[in-house]
Amino acid sequence: MPHKDHSDQGMRPADNGCAVSLVVVAYNMDRELPRTLASLAPPIQCGVEQLDYEIVVVDNGSARQLDFSALSPEIVKRLRYHRLDGASQSPVIAVNEGLRMASGKLVGVMIDGARLASPGLVMFAWRAARLYARPVIATVGFHLGPDVQMKSIHQGYNQAVEDRLLEESGWCHDGYNLFTISSLAGSSSGGWFRPIAESNALFMPAGMWHELGGMDSRFNSPGGGLVNLDTYCRACRLPNSQVVMLLGEATFHQVHGGIATNAQSPDRVRQFFAEYEAIRGQPFIVPQVTPIYVGSMPPQCVPWVSKSAAK
Repeated sequence: MPHKDHSDQGMRPADNGCAVSLVVVAYNMDRELPRTLASLAPPIQCGVEQLDYEIVVVDNGSARQLDFSALSPEIVKRLRYHRLDGASQSPVIAVNEGLRMASGKLVGVMIDGARLASPGLVMFAWRAARLYARPVIATVGFHLGPDVQMKSIHQGYNQAVEDRLLEESGWCHDGYNLFTISSLAGSSSGGWFRPIAESNALFMPAGMWHELGGMDSRFNSPGGGLVNLDTYCRACRLPNSQVVMLLGEATFHQVHGGIATNAQSPDRVRQFFAEYEAIRGQPFIVPQVTPIYVGSMPPQCVPWVSKSAAK
């Protein structure tokens, strides 16, 4: 008997009013979210000046109303904002609300609004979507700093250190410089050429998100537990889909004390995996898929691609 999916079945795709929607979920990210939004718009995003796309921000019940007064006109003209009051400790409801709001033909989801995007993310996702009828477009993840942040925060890495690191990198002038100050995330430890456990900027046509049912609302652990991994795994299993990996592009996690990335303990991790097994009836397994690669090779990325190839 097939396993019953308890994803948000009430989700309906909106009328396709633009080319691309980016759904970004935020919670208490006054410092991080403005940078994330800047990374998703020109001039940091390249090749998208003529692309009609929107950024849908869903605030998952932050303590303070988000202040967008300092955002550039390039961001503001693309921005749609919705606040969930009394929100869940899990971001699943916020993600699914963003999917309801999205009007794009292609929809990308960033479950964590603290993640900066490399400059070709939107352009190459859109190009990849035009190559296949049913694409699942994935990205590898990096952590800003010298190591994965679960380790580096115990070795003196913090927001002040990160602020200096970002300022000195010149990432605002060339977003690919983020590769020079980051480390591969654990879920992408093998880089581009090994299977990844999740994608922190996952793109699919709106109809495929509807087919998937959004994210599964039974994942109610703080931070969503393994819901992002579960979503990527289920997306890879959609019939007749083609997984596309964006080569030379990535997301970069800013340190902010988040449950899933910066505040993990062994007990918490065990709880996440136990929740997954209780929901799916089996242990989590990284999807073993063979992707098609779409992208470019910025010079700052070459050392990481070389390391990925070596693995």
